[in-house]
Amino acid sequence: MVEDGYKERGLRNKLVAKLRQKGIQDERVLAALNKVPRHAFFDNALLSHAYEDKAFPIGQGQTISQPYTVAFQSEKLEIRPGDRVLEIGTGSGYQACILLELGAVVYTIEYNQVLFERTREFLPMMGYKPYFFLGDGSKGLPQKAPFQKIIVTAGAPIVPAALTDQLADDGILIIPVGDRDKQRMVRIRKKGGKLTQESYDNFAFVPLLGEKGWQ
Repeated sequence: MVEDGYKERGLRNKLVAKLRQKGIQDERVLAALNKVPRHAFFDNALLSHAYEDKAFPIGQGQTISQPYTVAFQSEKLEIRPGDRVLEIGTGSGYQACILLELGAVVYTIEYNQVLFERTREFLPMMGYKPYFFLGDGSKGLPQKAPFQKIIVTAGAPIVPAALTDQLADDGILIIPVGDRDKQRMVRIRKKGGKLTQESYDNFAFVPLLGEKGWQ
């Protein structure tokens, strides 16, 4: 188990204060970020940067997302305890931990086998137990659908129809859509079978890989 002492908790408090200043208002989301030890996801060489509001490499061409991005997506999902949430892009597992702290039942799918194996082994050691899947997240996870919430943590060229199809009625999908370098955050709500869409700021994610993503 990773050491989480007075120093680390103090740095998390400062990070959460910064996220609040940047506009994150959901106190449950802020409390979740204050609880998950982000430094546990960092190699020793980058440990001193763990509580900066920046993304950092985790190997395999992937990154651990910027805390503001994690908080922003989590807030827009409006998680209720017990919500079945599909996360597309497990990566380091940090976002999954935040969702679990919010009381979600998390199904997380990862395209890269090395990251999948590493995170599937690591998260339970920290006490976090989402349901892990290896596969093409751009096609969702139809065998476990429907989901109240779907979060995509990689930049997509389009909104895959498979994801809106797997969204429960009254559900929310949050997904960054754009080109390989820059995406606009999009939130889609499903109500009575109809979809409504809202757009937010620009973000920069690694590309969503797969059949309905970037090849």
